[in-house]
Amino acid sequence: MDFAAQRRLRAVSGHLLGGVDREQSSRLESNATAGEFVSGQGYSVVLPEKLHTGKWNVYRSALSPLKLVDAYPEQPEIRTLHDNFVYAVDTFSDYKYLGTRIRSDGTVGEYKWMTYGEAGTSRSAIGSGLVYHGILKGACVGLYFINRPEWIIVDHSCSAYSYISVPLYDTLGPDAVKYIINHATVQAIFCVPQTLSNLLSFLSQMPSVRLVVVVGGIEENMPTLPSTSGVEIISYSRLHDEGHRNLQPFCPPKPDDIATICYTSGTTGTPKGAILSHENLIANVAGSSLKIKFYPSDIYISYLPLAHIYERTNQIAMVHFGVAIGFYQGDNLKLMDDIAALRPTLFSSVPRLYNRIYSGIMNAVKSSGGLREKLFNAAYNAKMQAILNGKTPSPMWDRLVFNKIREKLGGRVRCLTSGASPLSPDVMDFLRVCFGGLVLEGYGMTETSCVITLMDVGDNLTGHVGSLNPSCEVKLVDVPEMNYTSDDQPYPRGEICVRGPIVFQGYYKDDAQTREVIDVDGWLHTGDIGLWLPGGRLKIIDRKKNIFKLAQGEYIAPEKIENVYAKCKFVAQCFVYGDSFNSSLVAIIAVDHDALKSWAASGGIKYDDLQQLCNDQRARAAVLADMDNLGKQAQLRGFEFVKAVTLVLEPFTVENGLLTPTFKVKRPQAKAYFAKAIENMYTELSISDPSPQRPL
Repeated sequence: MDFAAQRRLRAVSGHLLGGVDREQSSRLESNATAGEFVSGQGYSVVLPEKLHTGKWNVYRSALSPLKLVDAYPEQPEIRTLHDNFVYAVDTFSDYKYLGTRIRSDGTVGEYKWMTYGEAGTSRSAIGSGLVYHGILKGACVGLYFINRPEWIIVDHSCSAYSYISVPLYDTLGPDAVKYIINHATVQAIFCVPQTLSNLLSFLSQMPSVRLVVVVGGIEENMPTLPSTSGVEIISYSRLHDEGHRNLQPFCPPKPDDIATICYTSGTTGTPKGAILSHENLIANVAGSSLKIKFYPSDIYISYLPLAHIYERTNQIAMVHFGVAIGFYQGDNLKLMDDIAALRPTLFSSVPRLYNRIYSGIMNAVKSSGGLREKLFNAAYNAKMQAILNGKTPSPMWDRLVFNKIREKLGGRVRCLTSGASPLSPDVMDFLRVCFGGLVLEGYGMTETSCVITLMDVGDNLTGHVGSLNPSCEVKLVDVPEMNYTSDDQPYPRGEICVRGPIVFQGYYKDDAQTREVIDVDGWLHTGDIGLWLPGGRLKIIDRKKNIFKLAQGEYIAPEKIENVYAKCKFVAQCFVYGDSFNSSLVAIIAVDHDALKSWAASGGIKYDDLQQLCNDQRARAAVLADMDNLGKQAQLRGFEFVKAVTLVLEPFTVENGLLTPTFKVKRPQAKAYFAKAIENMYTELSISDPSPQRPL
């Protein structure tokens, strides 16, 4: 090391906080000369990309500015998912771990629990069963069913015996399932009776499959295949018994071994398999757990799809801290009943559900009217002011108003998290006021093993996705064609690029697409546009891929507009469309049936069926008027307002091809599906206003 480098290291060390263990803390003191190395921004610090040259444009977490976190500071020996679970079994052996309400006979009761120690025993049995059936180290194992304890046990077994797990959404169509299994050369598949019937219809077209294990299936009812097929179908309980009688020693993975291949369906094209190593996942959870703490006394409800990276990393974190995980019954319509029975302390969700909670409660408040509405508004405003001023709100408001609302999530939730898509600031404020405790929004993607940023505890500013996970660094790269640059005032803007131990290994068997997203310096280009707010907080403002240009040259980010309209009481789902041939936006609205019926009843409007009501010009005008009010509140620009709507009864779903499994609208498919309605709306607009429309 040259003299100059040594001098820098000594100088930086001199700025570390005194009186703390240097190994445990690398937070910098506020010191004028520290600017030679990093520039403090509150929650983040800024460094130069190159040591001697280059712009100061690389942001890191202030919690660990000099070294990206790649392991738990207090347990640095944990380097793999197997290590993580072994630690949990040793530390929390008799603690509750996996809970379910569904009994073996199919009835539903109170939650019954498996301990960490019992889960460890089952992990060994299932892994040994796979070895017994000749599944070799490094083989891919598919998981083709929804959240339940066996999913987690199988995943732990894969980690303990060096298998690669390949999650499959239960909602995927036959073509996607067949493609993924063949692409990943999956040798063993775990499924349930419902997904088994799908598999059987094209099993002969998946030559790599040797073993199908049916979770919840009865051995006597297992279908038999001719021996020439080379495929054996057995029940989960049989595999467990065989493994238990033939226990094998663990075959632990190395940190850089592949832990999982997560196939992202995306909105177009064939699925891409994101390769995530053990060290990727451990680094992500270790870094984000510096920002948010969990405890063995916590209870978490698992209902978000385990095939999605958001729920997957939640599970890894819960294991490390000995949290109890209760599973929903598998039916979204019964989720609130499961929450009432479990009474979780931790709740993770997506804006789609939070928007529904928000609109449901706000509509109930408005319809209650009179004294109740005034009391709610007084309580809400008083509590909001206290939160904004950093003060503890009066407990009186909770007793009078908000405890009843908290009961909707069981009454004990101390931490709510949101991810997968942007949460509007007023819904965030609403959750903080009504549910109390921590409400944190994060931002991440499969390719970064989940969390890139997360709000900081104690940060009361809304409208952003927090500061950096200490396991990565971020820079914003200029996008000149969209007029975003890192020199923009007052805030730097550009494409969010991520680097660090959380960045995936690439797309499986697809070097070309990997090179498209990871550059030669190791930066992952996310395709999202962000800006830096004061304090080093990141705000997502746009998307490179989904933008389009209107006839007058204005760029539109439809997802931002859809998030505004999602709070409309009539809107269950929304698809905003525009193109360069037209100067205004139109929207397809999947309506909330109850809201539409209530509106018709209050106006004395007669109709034969809901479809007739959707086609009624008065209904469309009422929906558009409500959307306009929300657009004005959100300060949408004139050209961002939707000018015409079509109301549809059928929701956008994975099954009808309009949603990805993570509930994002498939835009090209939606455009094709609603092509006639879009054409009709533009025809109507041209008749009502033949002159070219200009932005207000």
